[in-house]
Amino acid sequence: MSLARILLIVSLAGFVLPQQSDESLGAVLQGEIRDSESGHLLPARLYIQSADGANWFFAKSADPKGSAIVYDKGRDQKSVEKHTTLSAHPFVAELPPGKYTLTIERGKEYLTATQEVEVADKPAAVTIKLKRWINMAERGWYSGDTHVHRPIAELSNVALAEDLNMVYPMSQWVTVSHTLPEKGRVDATPYPSVPLFADPTHVVVPLNTEYEIFSVGAKRHTLGAVLIVGHKTPLPLGIPSVKAVAEEARKQGGLLDLEKHSWAWTPMIAPVMKADLYPLSNNHIWRTEFAFKSWTIENNWRDNPRIETDKEGFTESGWLHFGWEQYYAMLNCGLRMRPTAGTANGVHPVPAGFSRVYVDLGKEDFTPELWQKRLNEGRSFVTTGPMMMLKHGDAPYGFAVRRQGKKYGLIQAFYASGTIESEHPIERVEVIVNGDIAKTSRPKSERQADGHFVTDLSDLEPVHFDDSMWVALRCFERLPNGRTRFAHSAPAFVDFADSPVRPRRDQVRYLIQRCEEELARNKEVLSDAELAEYREALEFYRGKLETAR
Repeated sequence: MSLARILLIVSLAGFVLPQQSDESLGAVLQGEIRDSESGHLLPARLYIQSADGANWFFAKSADPKGSAIVYDKGRDQKSVEKHTTLSAHPFVAELPPGKYTLTIERGKEYLTATQEVEVADKPAAVTIKLKRWINMAERGWYSGDTHVHRPIAELSNVALAEDLNMVYPMSQWVTVSHTLPEKGRVDATPYPSVPLFADPTHVVVPLNTEYEIFSVGAKRHTLGAVLIVGHKTPLPLGIPSVKAVAEEARKQGGLLDLEKHSWAWTPMIAPVMKADLYPLSNNHIWRTEFAFKSWTIENNWRDNPRIETDKEGFTESGWLHFGWEQYYAMLNCGLRMRPTAGTANGVHPVPAGFSRVYVDLGKEDFTPELWQKRLNEGRSFVTTGPMMMLKHGDAPYGFAVRRQGKKYGLIQAFYASGTIESEHPIERVEVIVNGDIAKTSRPKSERQADGHFVTDLSDLEPVHFDDSMWVALRCFERLPNGRTRFAHSAPAFVDFADSPVRPRRDQVRYLIQRCEEELARNKEVLSDAELAEYREALEFYRGKLETAR
């Protein structure tokens, strides 16, 4: 029997955190958020900020049937996330008399709405209309966040407010080596055994595990993190050994997600665990300012000119490129991980799904099982803004192998087509071939009647080849505030069995260096059997050096 559908009905009393103001509260703001075309009430994310920018306030649901969940996280004065996710019901906020800016967002497919309001001694009322600029589900694309840290009881509200079709909360989370995941339960109540449906296309997958090892036994010693998503029962193993956990996860139909590229053990677990998913955008990419500039800087690929740093550490672009450059190196070594994205919403100052992965279901009906299957097939793109819908001929773009018999001496052409749609014009499109920027294009973005932009890729020059290769596209969108949003496709492969893609020598040397450094760092901490997994990875990469270009 296929997984049953359970409607997740969360009846949360509306609540509000203490207001960040010394002024007395007394003015009441009543409001509704509606779709600009249908007029229907919408779930959404609401920010309320005083006109001087000094204070933030939170709303409650005005309907007993509704829910309003406050999210209040910050790293410093620049990197803050203070919002309320609202169900599709009217809201109310008690505020000191004064002027306020309301900002309303719903995922990636609606335009941000802002409205200035003033409240005094009498109640004020406001109706905000959100305009949808694209409907990805109508085109067969459904979004997901594979790394969330929220109680399951909150996630019906969050999935709908953020328009996230698939949400994977880390319901088990351990930080000490050899600890059974059950010891790190996030919710005291029993986990549901099947996906939870907030509505027919917004789903919470309840049982997922994060091993994030900061201590080996009693010794403070960081190994790294890995996520097991979509498994069926609590995993009966601590970590290390990483290989044993991988084998158990696969028996249960789970996928192994690297979580972040810069962890100490990442170059080891990719080949040893045979990781399935690689986050092309991770939980350090936020709606607000980039903050983790020096975190894990010691693991940086220091002589790689494509990884931008400044006196404080990584820039946001440098952090992203660090992840991408390592992904390309691993792909070239034959480690064909499929793209994903996660936010760790619940821990960091970032909305759920700010970075998200869209999966192409084509004309098939949405089910959580099919979505996870297609995710694992690499029929996807990762985005913080633009929508990238690509084809190779009439076939879906992605991981599928295109050819297997080599035609010696014959130059062939690989065509990628499709469109990129975005709120703002696309600055550039880059074609990545075997980890190198093969082409940079600045195609024209055409403004549509509803205000969004369409960038047609039909004139994109083909990639010519006479050997195995992979091709991915990435694009960049500049926002009016100067921030950059991006989208990155899954790679598409052309494979010839007798001549696999060859990594660059600098790529292999970096991965070898990282394994050697970790062997030395862990020598007095891990057992010989546990160190053997690092030696296995080291030998894997050394073998790739023999054929590197």
